[in-house]
Amino acid sequence: MIFSVWAPNAKCVDLVLGEQRFALEPLADGYWQADVAADTRRGYRYSIDGSAAVPDPRSRWQPEGVHGASHVIAAESLKAVPREFHARPLSEAIIYELHLGTFTPEGTYAAAQRKLPYLAELGVTHLELMPLATFPGRRGWGYDGVDLFAPFPAYGTPQELAGFVRACHSQGLAVLLDVVYNHLGPDGNYLAQYGPYFTDRYKTGWGAAINYDGPQSDEVRRFVIDNALMWLTNYGFDGLRLDAVHAIFSFEAVHVLEELSIAVKALGKELGRPLVLIAESDLNDPRLIRAASRGGYGLDAHWVDDFHHAIHRYFTGETAGYYEDFQGLQDVATALRDGYVYQGKYSVHRGRRHGRPPVGIEPRQLVVSAQNHDQIGNRAQGERLSMMLGIPQLKAIAALTLLAPFVPLLFQGEEWGAETPFLYFTDHQDPELGRRVVEGRSREFSAFRWQGAVPNPQEADTFERSKLNWSERSAPRHAELLAWYRKLIGIRRDKIVVPRESSADSAKAVTNFDAEAGWLTFVHNGVLAVFNLADQAQAVPGPGGDWKLVLRSDAAEAQPSDAMPPRSTFIFIGG
Repeated sequence: MIFSVWAPNAKCVDLVLGEQRFALEPLADGYWQADVAADTRRGYRYSIDGSAAVPDPRSRWQPEGVHGASHVIAAESLKAVPREFHARPLSEAIIYELHLGTFTPEGTYAAAQRKLPYLAELGVTHLELMPLATFPGRRGWGYDGVDLFAPFPAYGTPQELAGFVRACHSQGLAVLLDVVYNHLGPDGNYLAQYGPYFTDRYKTGWGAAINYDGPQSDEVRRFVIDNALMWLTNYGFDGLRLDAVHAIFSFEAVHVLEELSIAVKALGKELGRPLVLIAESDLNDPRLIRAASRGGYGLDAHWVDDFHHAIHRYFTGETAGYYEDFQGLQDVATALRDGYVYQGKYSVHRGRRHGRPPVGIEPRQLVVSAQNHDQIGNRAQGERLSMMLGIPQLKAIAALTLLAPFVPLLFQGEEWGAETPFLYFTDHQDPELGRRVVEGRSREFSAFRWQGAVPNPQEADTFERSKLNWSERSAPRHAELLAWYRKLIGIRRDKIVVPRESSADSAKAVTNFDAEAGWLTFVHNGVLAVFNLADQAQAVPGPGGDWKLVLRSDAAEAQPSDAMPPRSTFIFIGG
C-alpha cells in the first residue's frame, strides 16, 4: 500500500504502525512517500522529524476521534452514487437544513434515513447536512472540524454515510454538505506540524486563517479542493455549502473560490451530473455568483442574511445586535424584491457603508431563510420563532419564505413549529478549552442583551435538549402549521418554479406595502400573497386583474371579504 503525505519543511517522515516505523522517501514539491506491505487494520500515524506520531491530514476515517489513529477507507467500499440521479436545479429547490446529531433521538445516519419518506412527502428537494468533518468529542455543530476528509464517527461509518446519500437519491432528494474552509478547530488540529497550512497575516473570529495566498499555498489550495471533490465523488453529494467565505482570505489573481468553482464544474461534466456550490457570506457581494468572465468567482448561489434579519426584526421587534440595522416592513419588502437590503447604504451596526446592488443576479442564485442553525443557535437560549410568535405570524413568515422568488431554506422542525431549542453545544476533551468556549460564548452575544445565562455548551444536557421531538407533529397547533407548510410547498412546486421570465430583473417579486397600516402584498410568477399584519381587520388593495383564492391562513374554506381579518394571509393564483 502506498502512503503519501505533504510535509515540505520536514527533514524526515516516518509511517507509524503500532510499534513499527517505516521511513518515507522525499519526492518533489514537498511530498513524502513509501510503499509498505503491512497490516493497517489498527490504524496508522505519521511522525515528523522524530516527534510524536499524529493523524494523517488526509485521513479517511478517525474511529477513535481526532487524536486517534487514521484508518484506510477504500473508495470502492462506498459505492458512490450512480450517474442516473440528477438533482433538481436550484431554481426548483426547497432546501431542508438538518443536524445529524439532533434530527433524531439516535443521532445517526440510519435513524435519519428512516425519516426520508416524510421529507420527500413534505416536498423538499435538497437536504443540507451540517458539517461532517471529524471534530472533537461525541457531539457538536461541526464547525470546529480538524480531519476534513474523515466523516464524524458518532453518526456512523463512512459506508453508512454513503448509504444515506444513496437512500436520499432513491427518494428523489439531493444532498448538500456544509464544509468549513475558512479555519479549523483548535482541538486535534495537527496540520501545522506538517506544513504551512495557516498564516498569521490574517485573522478569523474562530482561529488561524488558512494560507491561500502565501508561500507554498498551492498545495494548501490543492488540499482543500481535493477535499471538496472527495465529498462529491466518493460519497455522492450533489453540492457543498461553503461556510463564511467572507473569512477566506485570498488575494491572488485567481481567488481560491474561483479555482474551486472551476474544479467542481469540471467534475460535474466528468460525472455527468450537476453539482452546485453555495457560499455563505455577510458581505452582500454579488461577485460571489457572477461568472469569472464578469469579474466574479462563478459560484452557483449566495446564502444571504438580510432576508432573515428583516423578517426577524419586523415580527419579533428585536433591535439588539445586527437587528438594529433593520427598520420594519419597508426592509421586508426590499428583501422580497432584491434579496439584499443593504446595497451600499450606511450600516449603523457596522459603522460604515455595506453591500452593493445585486445587479444582474437571478433569484435562483440567492438562498434565503427565516430560520437556520446560525440564527437560532446563536441566541442565548436557542429559541426558534415558534417559541416567540403565534400561529398567524408563523404562517405569514412561511408564506414570505416559500413564495418569494429566491431559493428557500427550512431548518429542521420549522415546518411544524418545533418547540425544542437548538442550542450551541460542544464536547471538548480539554477542560481549559471547554472553559474558554463557555466564557467566549457569553462574551460573543452580550451585545444582544438577552436575559438569563447562556446554557453551558459543554454539558450533555445542552445537546439533549436540542433534539427534535417528533411526537409534537400530532398536537393540533403543530399539525395546523405543518399542513400550512405542505400547502405552500405545493403551490411553490406547481406555480412558482415554472420558468416564466427571461431576465433577472423581470423575475423579481413586485411588492407593495403600507408600513403604518401594516399590510404587504407581493406578486411573483402568477402567485399573489396578501398579508394583513395588523391587529384589526382592514381592506388591502390588490394589484388588479383576475385572481383565484387558493389558501388563507385563518379559514381555508372561507371566501375573502372586502376586509381581511387581523393577522391573516391570503394566497391567490392567476394574473
